[in-house]
Amino acid sequence: MAKILISPDKYVQGAGEMKNLGTYAESYGKKALILISEGGYKRIGEIIAASFATVDCDIEFDYFNGECSKNEINRLKKIVEEKNCDVVIGIGGGKIFDTAKAVAYYCKTPVIICPTIASTDAPCSALSVIYSDTGVFEEYLFLPANPNMVMMDTDIIAASPVRLTVSGIGDALATYFEARACKQSDAATCAGGKATEAAMALAKLCFDTLMEEGLKAKLALEAGVCTPAVEKIIEANTLLSGMGFESGGLAGAHAIHNGFTVLEECHHMYHGEKVAFGTITQLVLENVDADELEEIIEFCISLGLPVTLKELGIKEVTKEKILAVATAAAAENDTLHNMPFEVTPETVYGAIMAADAYGKYFLGEE
Repeated sequence: MAKILISPDKYVQGAGEMKNLGTYAESYGKKALILISEGGYKRIGEIIAASFATVDCDIEFDYFNGECSKNEINRLKKIVEEKNCDVVIGIGGGKIFDTAKAVAYYCKTPVIICPTIASTDAPCSALSVIYSDTGVFEEYLFLPANPNMVMMDTDIIAASPVRLTVSGIGDALATYFEARACKQSDAATCAGGKATEAAMALAKLCFDTLMEEGLKAKLALEAGVCTPAVEKIIEANTLLSGMGFESGGLAGAHAIHNGFTVLEECHHMYHGEKVAFGTITQLVLENVDADELEEIIEFCISLGLPVTLKELGIKEVTKEKILAVATAAAAENDTLHNMPFEVTPETVYGAIMAADAYGKYFLGEE
């Protein structure tokens, strides 16, 4: 099997870039469907509309229903066809991106992704994660191409809730460890081949950036400012993690995240928060050395990422609940089987419970 590296056609990151969206979109089509949340429209709708005022590209806004589900994708496909849109633009968070990418794929149009938060590595990928209408993970939709363009307006992202960017750090934290596991097992990646050395280097750079800049960026964002550390974390959460996970591979952390979606009491937690705990669980499965495990748990604690089941929202921990999570994580079609050893629901259950115990220990809880 060949080694493959894939990426978006263009990545743009800078302050005030949303004001240039119309100019960018004009080169991709004549009428854009803009998928955005109602709250997002209220915050930046005027900026978006103004950017199209002087260009040869019309716009059609539509509010996102909240889940990247088959029903939502089909609803938006009809709008693209009825309104004769020839480019799709997703503005907001991860589920909006995934929905916009899926709609563009089915309608055979270009797609532009404009994150208003840096909470996941979804923007750059040729992948949509499909959920049920109630938020339970269903499947990965692997797309034939990455987005035509990803645009990050750092002014807008820096003004978003700090918890969202920290969640993005949690998502990005898995990148190197999952790529490392796939490399060890010689597993195929989401790009459809084996990992290149470039992908592994991007994954490692992502990890190093998080460890060096993560806490600095969080503190700066809490102070209401966008510093060089914040800029680096935005890039790590989005571009480095996006290319690193996709061309480096997914393994335990994201599969364990998917397992937690079966528990309704975890639905209020962000994707990256569950992935962070999934990363710790993967490291327990791998039985990494104590220093490495401690470094990651302490890093998560410093940022406020969950390191216990209680912090994930599970008030009453039972074997039945956690075994259900473990069983879903070990589903035949999920990426847990990219680990370089056999994994079963029972071993995942044990790793989750041990990860919870380690988290309690480092938090000083009984």
